Amino acid sequence: MEELTDEFHLSDILKVTKFPKSTYYYWGKKMEQDNPDQELEDLILTIFKENDENYGYRRITDELHHRGHQVNHKKVYRLMKKLGISCIKFSHKTRKYRSYKGKIGTIAKNRINRRFHTPYPYQKLTTDVTKFKTQEGKKLYLSPIMDMATGEILSFSMSHKPDLSFVMESLNQVLPIIKQATYRTTIHSDQGWQYRHQKWVQTLKKNRVFQSMSRKGNCLDNSPMENFFGILKQEMYYGKTFKTYEELKEAIEKYIYYYNHKRIKRKLAGMSPVQ
Repeated sequence: MEELTDEFHLSDILKVTKFPKSTYYYWGKKMEQDNPDQELEDLILTIFKENDENYGYRRITDELHHRGHQVNHKKVYRLMKKLGISCIKFSHKTRKYRSYKGKIGTIAKNRINRRFHTPYPYQKLTTDVTKFKTQEGKKLYLSPIMDMATGEILSFSMSHKPDLSFVMESLNQVLPIIKQATYRTTIHSDQGWQYRHQKWVQTLKKNRVFQSMSRKGNCLDNSPMENFFGILKQEMYYGKTFKTYEELKEAIEKYIYYYNHKRIKRKLAGMSPVQ
């Protein structure tokens, strides 16, 4: 009698809602089944969390392929939407650090001329300086040197102020590394005063390194480094609070290690720069 009553009430509900009975029973059975994508969903969540929630569905798909899971990017997108996870990019406008101080020293020829691609490690390097601020108002300046072949940050230095010794430190770190270069190295920069200083210029000449400079006020001439700064600040700086200089310095060091060794890039066929 109870079953008939339940069936009667169900029939009334389906009649009012105009919902087909066969569809109702189909989805009822479907919901009772185990989730066939549970293992894949768990792995997607793990990869997402391992990379500080900075991976979108395409990069997660690449990482799944590396781990032996052949899955379509459309399915990954659908599962991420189901799980309610997405890569959030913080936007934040800050005044860009500018090291140009008039025509002091020699301006080098633009040898790179936006020809950023090379298959040979250590053939084309690029450098620049960017600025951060702590909650206390203290400034931190970062000077990395990047290999354009892989995007790997070969060396970097940090300081309270953007003086000459600060950029020379990252240069001196990279000089022993580029001795392995197949072809003579060119290092590219903007027209900042540090890169026109006699000590920087003479150090490059002494080590048989070509110097190249962007045109004045043209950030696209050094877009690989500008892109790195944008990624760095979006993924570890904007939207977060760093109280002290030491705390911010440690976070940047950890991020650069992660960027070099773990963060995969689509243009590197889903590998990290070091890979």
